[in-house]
Amino acid sequence: MISKHGTIDSRAPLVVDDAHWASARAEMLLDPQVINLNTGSYGPIPRPVWQCVTGLRQQLGQEPTDFFVRRLPSLLWQARQRFAEFLGGDPRRLVFTTNVSVAINMVASSLALAAPGEILLTDHEYGAMHWCWERAAIRMGLQFRTFPLPVTENDPGRLVEAFSRAISPRTRLVFFSHVLSPTGLVLPAREIVAEARRRGVMTVVDGAHAVAMLPLNVEQIDADFYGGNGHKWLLAPTGTGFLYLGRHAVDRITPMQVSWGYHYDRSRADEPDDFGSTPRLRSLEHDGTRDPCPWLTVPSAIDFQERLGWERVRQRIADLVRYTRDRLDGRCGLTLHTPTHAALHGAMTAFRLPPSLRYSWSQLRQRFWERGLEIPIIERSDGLLLRVSTHFYTTCAEIDRLAEVLPDVLS
Repeated sequence: MISKHGTIDSRAPLVVDDAHWASARAEMLLDPQVINLNTGSYGPIPRPVWQCVTGLRQQLGQEPTDFFVRRLPSLLWQARQRFAEFLGGDPRRLVFTTNVSVAINMVASSLALAAPGEILLTDHEYGAMHWCWERAAIRMGLQFRTFPLPVTENDPGRLVEAFSRAISPRTRLVFFSHVLSPTGLVLPAREIVAEARRRGVMTVVDGAHAVAMLPLNVEQIDADFYGGNGHKWLLAPTGTGFLYLGRHAVDRITPMQVSWGYHYDRSRADEPDDFGSTPRLRSLEHDGTRDPCPWLTVPSAIDFQERLGWERVRQRIADLVRYTRDRLDGRCGLTLHTPTHAALHGAMTAFRLPPSLRYSWSQLRQRFWERGLEIPIIERSDGLLLRVSTHFYTTCAEIDRLAEVLPDVLS
């Protein structure tokens, strides 16, 4: 069940009824020859969502002018409203992007922070985002610093304390992932943001994995900027991302590309316009002619899992996470590397691989693939991690198959 704090309650009785979820799984576009345990990178698409985006693209292909000029504005505003409602935000502050990397780069490329000072990250951030902020620090004449995060800590308060200790009077901005990509650790984002704001430090949150995996409310988190993806746990088409502008920072960034909408009446910046946006949003997200169909498909993706029931989906995930831990922890030398605290884990479970392995991360991933499993191997400075993603369509039999091939793959 979902706890009163909105997190998955891992203490609930374990009931994994694969038969009950068979019809829901049948609605997914899944390769029958592959066991997909990598929703954390790319989510497959439900058939109704695929039909929706394909139908929209057919309209675009048949009569592009009619689509862009007459149909798009109302569809775009409807999608913006639905996505903002789902995220717990205001549609007038929701910028559509291609993905979260574009969203974060938009912030990093246009912010102006006072030097001297520093940009602060944890040592578990996604590599591309690490480079993104490294470049931003150089541009602004700031230092770039990372600090060690106790990722196996089972106490949310200790994680907030780690951030508090790392922030210094020199810190101008803190960037962190709501859900860490390597381990699946869910950080207490709201508390970290509050601690940074108390000390006058800007916050940018990478919510790549949080959307749909967690009950999310971006207004309550209250970060200056929050970016996310729709192509992972929401199961929306590739090309669906967003940047949410916090109430303290709506005027702090500029578009990465200058196109129509760049000049606008600042006195009406946040009023709905004739293009399915607001003048401010249009200046940030309009970069010329592009395919907007993935954005327009967001309501269909939300509807799909809403029909299944969000609480039931997340309880299903919690059950599968516990099943995964029970089947894999200790097998063939694997050790659990994701906290078991209900507030600190979601749908990704990482295991430390034995240090004696003679294979590289790429060789191991290929060996799993040759046995019909799509699963990532994460390379860290202190060793390799096996990361298992479990969504509602994952079955216990697939986790059992992973356990069965481990001795052969790791031999």
